[in-house]
Amino acid sequence: MELEFIPVEDFYFALTLTVRPLLDLDQPGLAGYVQHQLSQRYGQPSTVAAASQNTYNYVFRVNGVDNSPSPQLILSIADWQNNLRISSDYGWSLDKDRKPIRTARFSERATFAKQVIAYIQPWLSLPINLAEHLAEND
Repeated sequence: MELEFIPVEDFYFALTLTVRPLLDLDQPGLAGYVQHQLSQRYGQPSTVAAASQNTYNYVFRVNGVDNSPSPQLILSIADWQNNLRISSDYGWSLDKDRKPIRTARFSERATFAKQVIAYIQPWLSLPINLAEHLAEND
């Protein structure tokens, strides 16, 4: 797995209507910690939110993970109501009417969430063990 940052200038071209939450974390201060880590690496977020419940959203193209039939895979790391939210379109696609539908990979979302956690835990030097949190919510 490799994450490729999508800057705000390119976000429109990577826009997907199928991104859904994988994990919400209500650990105090974690959303701010992650925002600091990501802003140090990438600067401005991929999208700029003007709402109090969401102040940043860093969006990444995920390389090295199959999300067929979709041609790409998106991962979003954002704050939502002071919580950290990790979302993805893994297991989702758009039908001919551009409505979100589940794909055969939908049943593998929990496994994909574990892969994401294993990747971002050391990458962002997170101060909590996300795998334990995910296990609590299984």
